[in-house]
Amino acid sequence: MTGPVILLLRRELRLADNAALAAAIASGCSVLPVFVLDDTSPGQWAAGGASRWWLHHSLQSLATDLAARGATLVLRRGAIDTEISRLAAEIGASAVHAGMPTEPWSRETYRGLRAALSVPLVVHQTSLLFHPDRIKTQAGTPYGVYTPFSRACLAQFPLAPPLPAPSRIDCYPGVQSDDLDSWDLRPTKPDWSHGLGAFWTPGEAGALARLATFLTDGVLDYAAKRDVPSVDGTSRLSPYLAWGEISPRQILHAVADHPARAKFISEILWREFAAGLLWHYQELPTDPLRREFTAMQWHDNPDALRAWQRGQTGIPLVDAGMRQLWQTGWMHNRVRMVVASFLVKHLLIPWQVGQAWFWDTLVDADLAQNAASWQWVAGCGADAAPYFRVFNPALQGARFDPDGAYVRRFVPELAGVADRFIHTPWLAPRPPRNYPAPIIDLATGRDRALAAFAALKKIAV
Repeated sequence: MTGPVILLLRRELRLADNAALAAAIASGCSVLPVFVLDDTSPGQWAAGGASRWWLHHSLQSLATDLAARGATLVLRRGAIDTEISRLAAEIGASAVHAGMPTEPWSRETYRGLRAALSVPLVVHQTSLLFHPDRIKTQAGTPYGVYTPFSRACLAQFPLAPPLPAPSRIDCYPGVQSDDLDSWDLRPTKPDWSHGLGAFWTPGEAGALARLATFLTDGVLDYAAKRDVPSVDGTSRLSPYLAWGEISPRQILHAVADHPARAKFISEILWREFAAGLLWHYQELPTDPLRREFTAMQWHDNPDALRAWQRGQTGIPLVDAGMRQLWQTGWMHNRVRMVVASFLVKHLLIPWQVGQAWFWDTLVDADLAQNAASWQWVAGCGADAAPYFRVFNPALQGARFDPDGAYVRRFVPELAGVADRFIHTPWLAPRPPRNYPAPIIDLATGRDRALAAFAALKKIAV
């Protein structure tokens, strides 16, 4: 009989539709599920505070789910290649099964792990619908525009049905594990996570429950409600996808028969598009894809940045979004675009700075989506918004939060402001005294941004 197999878990923290787990079980050998907390290899992109909070609770949930099937989750801390190769030698493993990484450092780590192992490292597609090398243009190059990319993906439908969760796992016994609490993934002093705990239920069960709620209440009105931040009109599945507690195939299979599924599917395919960009352009999180943007004259304005981070800009929709982010670890997608545009264009602060703040504060922090979306807003990425598209947060608020319900929820200082001034309180006959004046005049900021981006365009020509 051959030795046990190691199941290396990273961002596929689920039992259902997990090709790596299914292959490990199908080998006929006993299986050792392992998660390694590697804070060294990712460098500046080690998991941020909100993600670490999520990870703690997700690993708790996964351990419980595995125990119900007779398996134990082994936790180790250190470099993945070192810890897994050492563990493989320790138990006499015959193979290591793992999900396919997309981040640059993870791909490099897997190359090192493959070289360190004396047994096969078998990598499975667990987090994406398609391998990034599969969806390419007729010329064999990566897509740089989303719409033709999405059409190429849709041409591959229908997809195979998702794999069921195993009812039993033959687990290799007796391997020492770290204590999860010793990792200190949760904040202590101060403990800012109370809002996260009230808003989210990390883990596979939480993901399936959230999907069920969306199927019941959300998907039919998704196209109409997805831009309204005051209502529960989005799926809120992004953190579950980011940590692999549910697969995109499970979601698409669940919405397959809904008549309003088209717009929602396009959002899932944007996730695939972003992952492909990071796969083919590993500098995506740090360097603009449009190289002329390296000459952009950004501003260094610590006071304005701090006001933006704290939701104290004096612009209600921006402040509501940034406070929602701080309180819940998440922000409505429409508002994400508005706050990002305000930082990059009105304040002329580099998109990389905003990206880093989102990385630390979002429970759904995903390197590919975060980088691709910030580059889109800044106008320097693939299929990017044109430089002259500057979101006006007051007009965006009037359009998508006309009664100010969203703003009043997260900016209670404005509770008594009339609806017609809720997004421009500085114009009210009696502006609220406990709310700051705008840190920049919106028209002035827009004009300054257009001038800066137009100058950059001339340089590029």
